[in-house]
Amino acid sequence: MSDAPFLPLCTPDEGGPALPLHLVKAGDGAALSRLLGQHEAFLRKQGFEGRAGQFTLLPGQEGVSGAIFCVETGKGPMPYGALPVHLKAGHWAPQLEGLDDAVLEELILGFCLGAYDYSLKGEAGKEPKAAPKLCIPASSGREARILARAAWLGRDLINTPANLMGPAELAEAARTMLEERKASVELVEGEALEKAYPCLAAVGAGSDRPSVVVIGRKEGRTKEAPRLSLVGKGVCFDTGGYDLKPGASMAKMKKDMGGATLMLALACALMDAEADIALEIRLGCVENSISGHAMRPGDVLMTRKGLRVEVGNTDAEGRLVLADLLTEAAESQPDVLLDAATLTGAARVALGPDLPALFSNDDDLAEHLLASGKDMHDPLWQLPLWGDYDEWMNSSIADCNNLSSRPMAGAITAALFLQRFVPSGQTWAHVDTYAWNDVARPGRPAGGEVLALRALFRAFSESF
Repeated sequence: MSDAPFLPLCTPDEGGPALPLHLVKAGDGAALSRLLGQHEAFLRKQGFEGRAGQFTLLPGQEGVSGAIFCVETGKGPMPYGALPVHLKAGHWAPQLEGLDDAVLEELILGFCLGAYDYSLKGEAGKEPKAAPKLCIPASSGREARILARAAWLGRDLINTPANLMGPAELAEAARTMLEERKASVELVEGEALEKAYPCLAAVGAGSDRPSVVVIGRKEGRTKEAPRLSLVGKGVCFDTGGYDLKPGASMAKMKKDMGGATLMLALACALMDAEADIALEIRLGCVENSISGHAMRPGDVLMTRKGLRVEVGNTDAEGRLVLADLLTEAAESQPDVLLDAATLTGAARVALGPDLPALFSNDDDLAEHLLASGKDMHDPLWQLPLWGDYDEWMNSSIADCNNLSSRPMAGAITAALFLQRFVPSGQTWAHVDTYAWNDVARPGRPAGGEVLALRALFRAFSESF
């Protein structure tokens, strides 16, 4: 994994002189003319018109004297993610050219998100190729640095190939990250795991790589700190089990631990921000494989709650992982219980890859999360916990089935299944995420992604 804490940032006293990076409001002709100077006619002939997103290097005696990037304010950090591609290696000092100071925060975050790169190419120990760095005061962009660091960590975990990131490796990575932030960490394995989480254990029984549950805790700074409990699906690779996925559907299944990664990244960000929260986190780290020990279609599994679940489909394993963890997490009666998972293809059919689906049994919590997503330009989209569909998850021989009897509303019925393991009166939200960028865009390199991280951070780093 890349050394995520070391972002592409430097301070004014590091290294050589920094070239100016001028951020100019799109369409500000006066500012552009002043900066372009004698080169204005030439650069405009090359197509530089000052539109949002346009970039140009400025000629100088030493070759390049600076750069201009035209911005449309109010669009969030992602447009600035194009800069690491445009800029040459070296140090660049932002010049806001009359723009609001909030632009600097968005620039830092967008630049760092766009600069991320995951690669296992080349020789071990070889120096990475030179890259551009933003030269900013060490006191600037605290929140942006926290979120960028968490996003890099999360992306690294998702992008790591499954042979290098099994349940044990994911659990150890989580333990390291949490303990670095002074959280207490417990790893539950073997017979203890089978007893405490029987349904989760059944999901991982087919793999030669044993399942692990990570439990992390950190107290708030005050006795009045609200209690937040996070739960994440950490299926490090999902074959589908005996209901085997076709090759095309299996190709990206190293990302099936994206829910656990999102929850871990969120926990790290909240602790780095010193948010006054009593925090718990549970990650179910498993692999869904095929063997003589694997669960079969038609099996009936016991859960921690005492409900019996008929396995209608072994590829609907994520909800089986979450069921036991939600049950345990609710036992401490947190103020908010939040889970995340790459749970259903139906959510992607409904909302596409960029919009995580949000479900909640509390309207105030849902509105708070949606508003935070809008504020951070990191949207979620609410789908209903439509109770009339709950009976679709019934079973003739068990308390419920993990597969709906109807081929519709798959994201909703999956959320309704999870709700059976959330006690009445417990405030709860569920995020169904894709955890991946199919194509590269500014701020969003192709590969693993921690969608909704910024929205959830904003929602819980402040009062909730």
